[in-house]
Amino acid sequence: MVRPRYLAAAVRRDLARKMVFVAGPRQVGKTTLALALPGARKAYLNWDVGEHRERILRGELPPGKLWVLDEIHKYRRWRNWLKGLYDGRPRGQRILVSGSARLDLYRFGGDSLQGRYHMLRLHPFSAAELGLEKPAELAELLRLGGFPEPFLCGSETEAKRWSRNYRGLLVREEVASLERILDLGHLELLMLRLPELVGSPLSLNALREDLQVSHKAVAGWIAALERLYALFRLSPFGAPRVRAVKKEQKHYHLDWTVVPEDAARFENLVACHLLKWVHFEEDTKGRSLELRYFRDVDRREVDFVLVEGRKPFLLVECKWGDAPIDRGLRYLKARFPAAEAWQISATGTKDYQSPEGVRVAPALALLRDLV
Repeated sequence: MVRPRYLAAAVRRDLARKMVFVAGPRQVGKTTLALALPGARKAYLNWDVGEHRERILRGELPPGKLWVLDEIHKYRRWRNWLKGLYDGRPRGQRILVSGSARLDLYRFGGDSLQGRYHMLRLHPFSAAELGLEKPAELAELLRLGGFPEPFLCGSETEAKRWSRNYRGLLVREEVASLERILDLGHLELLMLRLPELVGSPLSLNALREDLQVSHKAVAGWIAALERLYALFRLSPFGAPRVRAVKKEQKHYHLDWTVVPEDAARFENLVACHLLKWVHFEEDTKGRSLELRYFRDVDRREVDFVLVEGRKPFLLVECKWGDAPIDRGLRYLKARFPAAEAWQISATGTKDYQSPEGVRVAPALALLRDLV
C-alpha cells in the first residue's frame, strides 16, 4: 500500500489553478506522489525513458485532462517548451511537472514561466507526517532516515546500503548530467568528508586544504550538491542587539544517516524537520521565512532560529539527553522574549518550562506538531 504524502492535498488544489512543479531530491517520492493522482498513470511521461522522450518531442501527449511530465528539466529547452504547452493548452487541462536540481533555480532570475505555476518542494518523511508518538519510533527514523525506500524497508543494514548507492548515483548520474564538473573523484571525497562537519561552521578554506584543490572548486561543488538537494546551508542570524558572527554557514544533509556521530545526526534530523516546515509554509501559504542559526563572538550558540520579517519567532536548541538549559538559548531568549524557545532532546525524558519561558522537552513534543 502506498503511503499518502503530506503534499497531496496541496498538489490537487493548485492543479486547478496553474501548473504545479514538484521539486525535491531524487528518490524522495515525487513520482509516487504524482502517480497517486486519479488517471495519472495513463498521463505519465518521463524524459529519461526513450519512448516517452520521443513522444514529448513529437508533441504526442496522452489524452485526458492531466499531463504528468517527469524529469523534463533535463531537456535543454524545457522552459520555453513548457511555456508554449501551458499557453496553448485546452481549457481545463492540468499539468504536473516533477523533478529535482534545476527545476526551481530560475525562480531567482528571469523566468519565462512567471505566473504560470506553483512550486511545491517535497521532503523526506518526518515525525509529523508519519504520526510518530513514541521515542522508539523517533529513534528508528533517526537510524533509517526519512527517504521512503530505506525507512519503509525497516532494516538498518539495507538503509546503509541504500545510502551508499544513493550517494554514488548522485555523483555519477545527477552531477554528471546536470553540472559541469569533471573532477568527480574529488567530489566523492568531499561528500565523504562533509558529514563529519555537520553542526559546525563550514570552512571552505579548510576543505580546500584537505582536498588540495582550489577554493573556487570547493565552493562550486558544494553549490552543486545544494542544487541537487544533497545538502542545504544555513546562514547565521544577526541583529544589532546581538554580537553575532556574520559569514560562517553551517550545513546539513537531506539523508541524515550519513552523519556518523549521534548528537550531530539528531541535530541534522531536526534541521530537516524545520526546513520541511519552512518550505511547506512558503509554498502553500506564501509566507517569507528563514531558517538560520545563532553564534556570537563570545561563542554562545543556538542551533536553529526561525525568522519572519527579520524577527526571530522560534529558537531551538538540540541536546542528545537531559541537560541544563544552554546558555546561548537563555541569552537569545532574554533578548527576544517574544520568540518561542525550545530545548529538545533525543533521549531525554524531562518536560518542563523554565521561569524565563524556555520549554525543555523530548524532541517529539515539538517535531510532531510541524509537518
